[in-house]
Amino acid sequence: MKAVRLKGIKQFEIEEIPKPKIIHPNDVLIKIKMVGVCGSDIHYYSTGRIGSQIVQYPFITGHEAAGIVEEVGRKVTKVKPGQRIAIDPAVSCGECDQCLSGREHTCRKLVFIGAPKQKEGALCNYVVLKEHNCFPISNNTTFEQAVLSEPLAIAVYSVHQSKPTSKDNIAILGAGPIGMSVFHVLRTQTVGDIYITDRIDDRLEFSKQLNPKYCGNPNKTNIVEDIKKIEPLEMDIVYECSGDLEAYQHAIDLLKPGGLLVIIGIPEVDEIAFPIHELRRKEITILNIRRQANSTQKAIDLLESGKIKIDNMVTHHFKMETTKEAFDLVSNYKDGVMKAMISIDC
Repeated sequence: MKAVRLKGIKQFEIEEIPKPKIIHPNDVLIKIKMVGVCGSDIHYYSTGRIGSQIVQYPFITGHEAAGIVEEVGRKVTKVKPGQRIAIDPAVSCGECDQCLSGREHTCRKLVFIGAPKQKEGALCNYVVLKEHNCFPISNNTTFEQAVLSEPLAIAVYSVHQSKPTSKDNIAILGAGPIGMSVFHVLRTQTVGDIYITDRIDDRLEFSKQLNPKYCGNPNKTNIVEDIKKIEPLEMDIVYECSGDLEAYQHAIDLLKPGGLLVIIGIPEVDEIAFPIHELRRKEITILNIRRQANSTQKAIDLLESGKIKIDNMVTHHFKMETTKEAFDLVSNYKDGVMKAMISIDC
């Protein structure tokens, strides 16, 4: 089969590698149809690492994926050959203390597709995953929507964990795919005013479709002062979706005493210094989000019910042969890109 393999920093090659086979009775062989380019993929492409997760070349990236079931193991009952599916990329063991307590996303033996030293990614013709990683989609659901269910599931989980109320004023720092997914999920509930910031004007413009109270670019204005002028009592919740180091300080400055900082974005550095006395005096709670937990089906349901419509988040399409162009576009934030999709040809 064909696979797009990362051979070095910003180096891709399409190569022929063996097609994976079903080994375990709950395995599913999936023909990949489409892969989304995620910010974490860009970290591996541009720097070869995220924290301690260091790429060993050659390596196949890509975890936002959708496809068609090709073959199933003898104990598989959830999906069948020919079925169109969305994929949850986190493969848990189902047996450890975390899995048994409903925390499959922090499984002691978790492997994630497209993560170094864990499991090869989806930028290839076929992958084998467990039955519980496969989620059937309706015939009316596109592969683009199925791929988008992965970042949307992270947003569903983030909002669920943060429990916003109808009175909460909220800031979302970073209006990329994750930030916009959080915004979409919040729009299915009743909350207070929502404020958006990003360093890319195209993304701020894109966010206006959901009618934020305020949009601001920290490269061009003092967003903390701007927002405090509008809401002097400050924010109840801030979702940090960019991974930008300065955004963490913005979040703390924007939060009211007793506020909640929800960290979703992935920074490029290994350590971040927080102003501990400001955190202490304000008694700010920090909530870290680790991917998604039991939220993929919820995300698919939101998409298929029409409660969330994010089709226009897909701004660019590429083929396997132009994967490097896709990654360069996304890594440089060119041409108003929000989400780039790569079609996988068999």
